[in-house]
Amino acid sequence: MGRHELEALVSIIQAQLAQGPGNAVAGTWTISFDRERQAFVFDRCEFGAYCEERPTVLSLSGEVLDPGGPVLAD
Repeated sequence: MGRHELEALVSIIQAQLAQGPGNAVAGTWTISFDRERQAFVFDRCEFGAYCEERPTVLSLSGEVLDPGGPVLAD
């Protein structure tokens, strides 16, 4: 990631935290950058193995591309 992406990440995290509890990045264990989609992936899987929750995906502008959530619906 370059400076532009890092600045976007800081802005995204600040904006999400300002929303309070239940924001899109709460509970994140790892953050990665998907160069192909030009988006940040906020993963909630603690150990990186099988996970029952899709990661949240946010664009560089902070738009929620995928809100994440359970893999299987009840």
